[in-house]
Amino acid sequence: MQIDKDLVAASATPLVLAILSEDESYGYAILKRVRELSHGKLDWTDGMLYPLLHRLQRLGYVTTEWRNPPEGRRRKYYAITEAGEAALREHQRQWITVSEALRQVWRDSDLENFALGGA
Repeated sequence: MQIDKDLVAASATPLVLAILSEDESYGYAILKRVRELSHGKLDWTDGMLYPLLHRLQRLGYVTTEWRNPPEGRRRKYYAITEAGEAALREHQRQWITVSEALRQVWRDSDLENFALGGA
C-alpha cells in the first residue's frame, strides 16, 4: 500500500515530534522508528526528514547537538523542546478530532469494515 504524499506530509511533523518525545534521537534512527511504527508502510528518505528537522529547529521545537559515539561516526542528535511538546499536544488534539470525524463517517458508510480488510 502506498500512502498518499499529502497524508505523509500532514503527519510528518506530529510523527517526528512524537518520536522525539520518547527520547532524543538522530536522523537514521528516526527513519528506522517511522518504518517500525508503520510496519514498513512509511519509508521516508533523508530528503524528506532533514528539511523537516531543520524547520522544526527554526521553529524552536527541537534542539540539536553533535556527538561522537565511541563506535561509528559523528551524529547530530535532536531533542524536543518545551515549545515542541506544546506543538505536539496541539497536533494531537487536531489529529484526534480528524480521526474521530473519519471514524464516524466510515462507520456510517460501512467503509470502516472495508478499510480494515473486510468485504
